[in-house]
Amino acid sequence: MNDPLQRDVEAVGRIEAVPTILDLVCRTTGLGFAAVARVTADRWIACATLDHIGFGLKPGGELPVNTTICREIHQSREPVVIDHVAEDPLYRHHPTPAHYGFQSYISMPIILRDGSFFGTLCGISPSPARVNTREITGTVRLFADLIAAHLNADEALRSMREELSEQKALSELREQFIAVLGHDLRNPVASIGSGVQLLQRMAHDEAQRNILVLMQSSVVRMSGLIGNLMDFARTRLGDGLDLKLTDEAPLAPVLEHAVSELRAIHPGRAIELALDLAEPVALDQARIAQMLSNLLGNALAHGAKDLPVRVGASARDGIFSLWVANGGAPIPPEAQAGLFHPFFRGQERQAHEGLGLGLYIVSEIARMHGGRMEVSSDTRETRFTFLMPIRRPAARG
Repeated sequence: MNDPLQRDVEAVGRIEAVPTILDLVCRTTGLGFAAVARVTADRWIACATLDHIGFGLKPGGELPVNTTICREIHQSREPVVIDHVAEDPLYRHHPTPAHYGFQSYISMPIILRDGSFFGTLCGISPSPARVNTREITGTVRLFADLIAAHLNADEALRSMREELSEQKALSELREQFIAVLGHDLRNPVASIGSGVQLLQRMAHDEAQRNILVLMQSSVVRMSGLIGNLMDFARTRLGDGLDLKLTDEAPLAPVLEHAVSELRAIHPGRAIELALDLAEPVALDQARIAQMLSNLLGNALAHGAKDLPVRVGASARDGIFSLWVANGGAPIPPEAQAGLFHPFFRGQERQAHEGLGLGLYIVSEIARMHGGRMEVSSDTRETRFTFLMPIRRPAARG
């Protein structure tokens, strides 16, 4: 498909959350087919699909727009939700359900930041389904908003790359863009988090609770990515990372909580934790938890899935150390030098998700604490270690 709309299809394809969103739409609504569609006045193109009913439409496939309800949504910019076509006074005689053989339907408009209509997040089923509820329509709306936020970010980055010819100007604008992007993404993620909390109070069975756990895991991961973006912007725009050093509260529960969050997101992975915190350590506990989450997330993403990831922390003889180790293929020596650079994703890591900021933020946290990061990698294990001298906070007058 060589036309201007191909770029929009590819942009949706780059959004890592879309397959999960389509799966959750089907699970939440009970519909058998879900899609993200690019819709104009004269085109309807599937950007991403999940097909459990043999509808036969794949990414890049098209439907005649005049045979779809999305044409009407393009004009009205209002969602359409149908529980049972045969009983719906507005749509029981509509030609589209009969043409495509569906009885239940939901379609939510995707509106971009500049107010333009991109398309729809939609789903259908040949059988009736109860989809016209506040919980379901609210959840699908949040997913549509999240897709719009990703598309806004993708378009902003694409525009910058086209407009800027000098690398220095591109770098400066990219850093400013990231600062704005972090703020723009917080709102849809916060909305999804609120929606998950609302649905958790209304969940009645195990299947619903499992879906909500998956959604909550996605919210946690997206929040972490946004945090890394914001921290990157702070370090590059001159503000630096803020630290609140304390040794008054125990560190072990903080580290255990960080590990527990990753265990919840990766229930099939073994994570071993060993703590030996004999001395109090003056550090920013929230930042150290962020460091551990980034290191552990990196190990889970790149380590061998059939081997445990091991985490350890110790405070003895005036040295605090925190380390994360995983098995699997070693990091090539030529790649190790760039691991802590922003946006670094070595060729062997291109297939993995992430922005390439996690290890950079780790190194900045280490530097702000007056410590350092070390990495070793061979065929036995890959280990990242943070080392810092133990010191007390300055006495308060």
